[in-house]
Amino acid sequence: MTVARRYSPLDRILIEAQHALGTTLGSARAERANPAGDLPPARLEAAERRHAAGLMRINHTGEVCAQALYVGQAAVARDAATRAQLEHAAQEETDHLAWCADRLRELDSRPSLFNPLFYAGSYAIGLAAGLRGDGWNLGFVVETERQVEAHLEEHLATLPPGDDRSRAILRTMKADEARHADEALAAGARTLPSPIPRLMALTSRLMKAVAYRA
Repeated sequence: MTVARRYSPLDRILIEAQHALGTTLGSARAERANPAGDLPPARLEAAERRHAAGLMRINHTGEVCAQALYVGQAAVARDAATRAQLEHAAQEETDHLAWCADRLRELDSRPSLFNPLFYAGSYAIGLAAGLRGDGWNLGFVVETERQVEAHLEEHLATLPPGDDRSRAILRTMKADEARHADEALAAGARTLPSPIPRLMALTSRLMKAVAYRA
C-alpha cells in the first residue's frame, strides 16, 4: 500500500517557490505536441513580426498568470476533486506556456520582463479566490477562462495574414480554455458578483498593454 507523502508548511513554500521560478525564469515543457506542427513559417514584414511577437508575448504572460492563479487556488482548495481539477488545468496551461515560448523564439523575440511581477500578483489573487470556498474558486476559473477566450478571439483576428503557426497554437489554446470553463461550471462554480469580472477585465487590459511592449 502506497502512503501519500504529507508535506510540511515549509515543504509547500519551497515547492511553490520552485514552481514560481520555473514558470517565470525556466523553460516550460509541454506534454502535448505543438499544434503548429510542421506548418511552414510565414514571410512576415518587420512590423508584422513585431506585432505577432507582441501578441504572443501577451499570451505567454497570460499563461504565466494562469499558472500562478491555478497554483494559488489549488493551494487552498477545500475539496480534493476541486484541487485535482485545478492541477490538471494548470498542466494544460503549462503546454500553452511552452507553445507560446516556442513561437516567441521563432519570431526572434522573448517573454515579458515583468512576468515575475505578474506571477506574484496572480498567485495572490488565486489564494484570495480560493479562500472564499470552492464554489467561488471555480467561479473565478469560469470568468477567467471566458475572458481569455475573448482575447484569444481578438488575437486570432488581428494576427498578420499567413501567420498560420501562431493561429494553430491560439486555436488549440482557445478550445482548452473553453473546456476548462465548462468543466468548472459542471463542478459547481458560482457566479461572481458583478464588480469582480469588471475588475478582472481592467487588470487584464493593463497586463496586455504592458506585456505587448515589454
